[in-house]
Amino acid sequence: MYFFKTISDDIRLSQRTFSKHRKTMKLILASSLACVAAILQATGGLFPGIGYLLSPLATAPILLFSMLSLPFGVITYFLTVLLLVIFQPTELMVFPFTTGLLALGIGAAFYFFKKRISIIVAGATLLMLGIMSLLFILRYPILGPAVDDSFSFLTTGIIFLSSFFYSWLWVELGLFIFKRLKMIIS
Repeated sequence: MYFFKTISDDIRLSQRTFSKHRKTMKLILASSLACVAAILQATGGLFPGIGYLLSPLATAPILLFSMLSLPFGVITYFLTVLLLVIFQPTELMVFPFTTGLLALGIGAAFYFFKKRISIIVAGATLLMLGIMSLLFILRYPILGPAVDDSFSFLTTGIIFLSSFFYSWLWVELGLFIFKRLKMIIS
């Protein structure tokens, strides 16, 4: 079945190759990708309409770098959060709990798991926990006024299903982009 297929070893080979690069080059790449992620995340607040379509793409730079190097992916995540403090503080509730957390979760899952379903579930679980933390603990209306901020199993189930499909989309998109950039990475 499709979900139980093993992900190719290209990612593990690229991780080994990438670990041989100098630390300076990795830090420059991390800061550059953090800038791209912060700009993409800030577009939602800066350009309503088209910006909301570009804002979810902030997952890509962190996801790709987390796939190559988990420690530098975490650095990219925190640099993006710090840049958002300067550029668009209103996105500070959204990015660390949704977009960035999903990217780190999927990137870390590529280190620990080989099956597609495990990677998707790991990303979906972290995204669901981030959304539920915002919604139920911090009482931030991330899903708008249509969803009540009191806990319900129906809301939790819908959040998990949505998170699963969104994580699946990003796993496939991350693999697609990774294959295209494999020649540059190696």
